[in-house]
Amino acid sequence: MLWRVDKRCLSLATAVKPREHDAEAESFKEQGNAYYAKKDYNEAYNYYTKAIDTCPNNASYYGNRAATLMMLGRFREALGDAQQSVRLDDSFVRGHLREGKCHLSLGNAMAASRCFQRVLELDHKNTQAQQELKNASTVLEYEKIAEVDFEKRDFRKVVFCMDRALEFAPACHRFKILKAECLALLGRYPEAQSVASDILRMDSTNADALYVRGLCLYYEDCIEKAVQFFVQALRMAPDHEKACLACRNAKALKAKKEDGNKAFKEGNYKLAYELYTEALGIDPNNIKTNAKLYCNRGTVNSKLRKLEEAIDDCTNAVKLDDTYIKAYLRRAQCYMDTEQYEDAVRDYEKVYQTEKTKEHKQLLKNAQVELKKSKRKDYYKILGVDKNASEDEIKKAYRKRALMHHPDRHSGASAEVQKEEEKKFKEVGEAFTILSDPKKKARYDSGQDLEEDGLNMGDFDANNIFKAFFGGPGGFSFEGRWKCSPAGFGNVSTQIAWEAGGVCQGMCWWRRVLGFAT
Repeated sequence: MLWRVDKRCLSLATAVKPREHDAEAESFKEQGNAYYAKKDYNEAYNYYTKAIDTCPNNASYYGNRAATLMMLGRFREALGDAQQSVRLDDSFVRGHLREGKCHLSLGNAMAASRCFQRVLELDHKNTQAQQELKNASTVLEYEKIAEVDFEKRDFRKVVFCMDRALEFAPACHRFKILKAECLALLGRYPEAQSVASDILRMDSTNADALYVRGLCLYYEDCIEKAVQFFVQALRMAPDHEKACLACRNAKALKAKKEDGNKAFKEGNYKLAYELYTEALGIDPNNIKTNAKLYCNRGTVNSKLRKLEEAIDDCTNAVKLDDTYIKAYLRRAQCYMDTEQYEDAVRDYEKVYQTEKTKEHKQLLKNAQVELKKSKRKDYYKILGVDKNASEDEIKKAYRKRALMHHPDRHSGASAEVQKEEEKKFKEVGEAFTILSDPKKKARYDSGQDLEEDGLNMGDFDANNIFKAFFGGPGGFSFEGRWKCSPAGFGNVSTQIAWEAGGVCQGMCWWRRVLGFAT
């Protein structure tokens, strides 16, 4: 009897204990519900955990804790609780809804669809499941579009699709990584780095995020740091194809660029040109590095005096990076060297607007002076001499050009030719007047307006300049017109006379000046 009593008492004790545990668990659940209603999700989580620890086979406790974890953004943990709730009770509708919502938030739209379909099997009028099923279908559609557009390299559209998909799947690392990669390929590096860094804060071993972080550094021309991230990504995932390719390209690009720089410093411009060209073929997506390579090659071309090619290279550089000051400066200098002053002024203005330094201001001023000078008559060109020509060279050039274009040498030509030669003769005289006078030449070279300085070139007489230079006899004038036989000046028998009455002495002197027989 004693055994029976004990046994009976033991049976009674074991029967009472579960009921006491159930009550305690329910108490924990109620407290959790109260904190949940107050949006104190951390405390709610703690009490639901106590309820589960007290009574681990209750589906609703897991369901409640799953809901709390979802509110805390801990969807992967929430997914585990939701799945446990439906394992304990397959008819638990809220459990299936929460599992589906977690799958969708994590970007697994196919698994989410299965969960919502199960809810509709249990309750075909469940409107929440119907709406969530549509949301899952929408995410699947955006995924398909993004996949196609990525292959087409339409990265902006991929970013758009991922933004829309992330509205339904905010915890999906895969979508975030794809978006970040496309942002990097679009040159939006700060945004891409921000997304990758957020993921790495939650998961420091995420190989995809490490790859994107490296990609941003690589495209910002921080190649050494980029390689470190690619190597780290490959440690986490040795078969990561994109990280492997990017790492290989980064190392090759760094080596080629350094070899080109070395050849340039050694004065081996031909080799430097070849190395920079090879480097440009490694990765067309690396905009900043390629902009520098184009500029470097442009510098090589300028050293080789291939100025038009240098301009083309610098133009390609600023197309890739319109903030690249060095490329604008290099191109502007090439424009100056090829006397394309308007283009040079435009580039220097761009530089000065970006960086208002004294040096850039002076470069702009110099270009503006040269532009102003280029719009005047080029007296050096008229005389056919260099800008550094000596006084004797200027005199020799005037002698040659004045005799070449004097109207009397072309009196037998057509009226059109006579007019053109007379114009050239006058321009030669203007040029000599300015360039033979040191003060006038200095003002002309500095870009000053000669007419503003009181030099009215429209009033001067080219014949007087000619006479003064060649030392003609006093009183002799070239204002009359010559009558010449068709044989021209070269014939000794040519009869020359002034319509207005010249003098024999003047005629003989004139013939000697022009080199005719006397």
